[in-house]
Amino acid sequence: MKTANKYLIAVTAMLGTLMEVIDTSVANVALPHMAGTYSAGVDEVTWVITSYLVANAVVLPITGFLGNYFGRKRFFLSCLVLFSIASFGSGAAPTLWFLIVMRVIQGFAGGAMVPMSQAILLESFPKEEHGKAMALFSVGVIFGPIIGPALGGWITDNWTWPWIFFINIPLGLVALVLGYFFIEDPSYMKRPEGRVDYWSFLFIAMGLGSLEVMLNRGDRYDWFHSNFIKTFAVLAALGIALFLWRSLTAENPLVDLSIMKNREYATGTTLMFLLGFGLYGSFVALPLFAQNLMGYTATWAGLVLSPGGIASLVAVFFVGNLMGKIDTRLMVTVGVVLNIVSMALLVSVDLHVSFSYLMWTRCLQGFGMGCLFVPVAVSSYSRIPPEKIGQATGLFNLLRNEGGSVGIALTTTVLSHRSQFHQERLVEHLTPFNPAYRETLAQTAHGLFATAGLDPSTMKQLSIGLLYGEVQRQAAVLAFVDVFWMLMLIFAAILPLILLLRGKTGGQAAGIH
Repeated sequence: MKTANKYLIAVTAMLGTLMEVIDTSVANVALPHMAGTYSAGVDEVTWVITSYLVANAVVLPITGFLGNYFGRKRFFLSCLVLFSIASFGSGAAPTLWFLIVMRVIQGFAGGAMVPMSQAILLESFPKEEHGKAMALFSVGVIFGPIIGPALGGWITDNWTWPWIFFINIPLGLVALVLGYFFIEDPSYMKRPEGRVDYWSFLFIAMGLGSLEVMLNRGDRYDWFHSNFIKTFAVLAALGIALFLWRSLTAENPLVDLSIMKNREYATGTTLMFLLGFGLYGSFVALPLFAQNLMGYTATWAGLVLSPGGIASLVAVFFVGNLMGKIDTRLMVTVGVVLNIVSMALLVSVDLHVSFSYLMWTRCLQGFGMGCLFVPVAVSSYSRIPPEKIGQATGLFNLLRNEGGSVGIALTTTVLSHRSQFHQERLVEHLTPFNPAYRETLAQTAHGLFATAGLDPSTMKQLSIGLLYGEVQRQAAVLAFVDVFWMLMLIFAAILPLILLLRGKTGGQAAGIH
C-alpha cells in the first residue's frame, strides 16, 4: 500500500464503520413512526432492530474467512453495494416484513465491514503508527452510537423516517469509489484450501443468532419466565458449544480460535467485551434518566451525550499519538479510573441534578473511553501474524458487540426489576400510622384546595395519587443508581486484567516489523 494513500484508505474504512455503527442505533427513535406506517404493534416493529443485530452477530466471526475466500477488496466493495441497496430497500419497504428482510441484509453487509475496516487500517499503516490507525477506527466505534439516536430523531422529525436509511446511499457510493481506487489486498492473503466448513457456519448462526434474540427480547418477555426465551437460550448454548467443538476439531475450521492462545489478544478481547458492556449500558441509562425523570426532550438528552463524544474524539487522537511512547497499561488504567469516577459521580444523582452535572460527568466518561479503545486494540494485535489479522478483527468486534448487547439487556432488566423493588420498599412507609405521610398528605390536599377549590373527597384521592407518582419517580431514581453501581463495578473488574497487557506497543516495542 502506498504511504501517500493511507489516509484516503482510512477515510474509506472509517465511512464503512461509521455507517454500520450508526445504523445499529439510528432506527431506535423511529420505531413509533414505523409502527404507524405499517399499522404494527410494538412487539412486531422491534424486529427491525433485532433482525439487524442477529445478522451482525452471525457474520462477525466468519468475516476473516469470507475476506480470504473472496478477496478482501472484492468482499468489502460487495458489502458496500449490498448495504447501500438494502438501505434503499429499507426506506422504500412496502411492508414491515420486507423492511425486516432488508435489515437482515444490512446487518450481514454492515457487520462484515467493521472488522474488515479495522484489518485494512492495521495493514495500511506501519506498525509504529497503529495507534493512529486505531484512533481513526475508534471514531466510528465510539462516535457512531452517540450520534445515531440524535441523528435518527432529527431526520425523523424533519424529513420522515425513510431518510434515516436513504442517507446511507451517497455515503456508500463515496466509500465504494474510494475503495475501488485505493484498497488493495495484501500480498500474503491466500484463499483457504480444502472444503468450506458449512457445519461451523450453521452452528454460529444458531448459537449467536439465538443469543442475540434472547438478549434483545429477554426483558420484554420477562426472561426465563417465557418459553420463547427458554427455547432461544437452549439453542444459543447448544449452538455455541457445537461451534467451539467444531472449531477445535475440524481440519479446516471456519474460525481459527488458535489466536486466543495469544495472551495479549485474549486479554484485549475480554477487555473489549467489558468495555462494550459499560459503553452501551451507559448509553442506554443516561438518556433514559434525562428523558423519563428529568423531563428532557430528545434533543436535550442528546446534548447530554454529545459533548462526551467530542471528548472521546479528542482522547483517541491524543492517545493515538502517544502509542509506543508511554506504557500501554498506564493509559488503559487512566481510562478505566476516569470511567469509574464518572459512574461514582452518577451514583449520587437525584431529581434535582443539573444539566451541567450530567454533561460534564458524561464528558469525563467519554474521555476515559477514548483512553481505552486505542491502547487495548493496539495491544491486542501486537503479536498477531499479519495473515491472521482478518480472523482476529472479526472475533475482536464480535466480543465488543456482544458485550454491548449484554450491557443493554442487563441495564434495562435491572432498571425494571429494581424499580419494582424500591417501589415496594417505599410504599411500606405510605401508611396512616406514619406522621410524615399524614403531614405530607394534608399539605398536598391544602395546596389543591387553595388552587382548585376541590371537595375534600376529590382532594384526598388526588393527593394520594400525587404522592404515589412521586414514590414511583423516587423508586426509578434508586433503580438508575443501582445501574450506575453495576456499571462502576464492571469497570472496576477491568483493573486486574490490565496487568496482562503488554507495556509499550508499536514499532520496536511491539517486537514485530
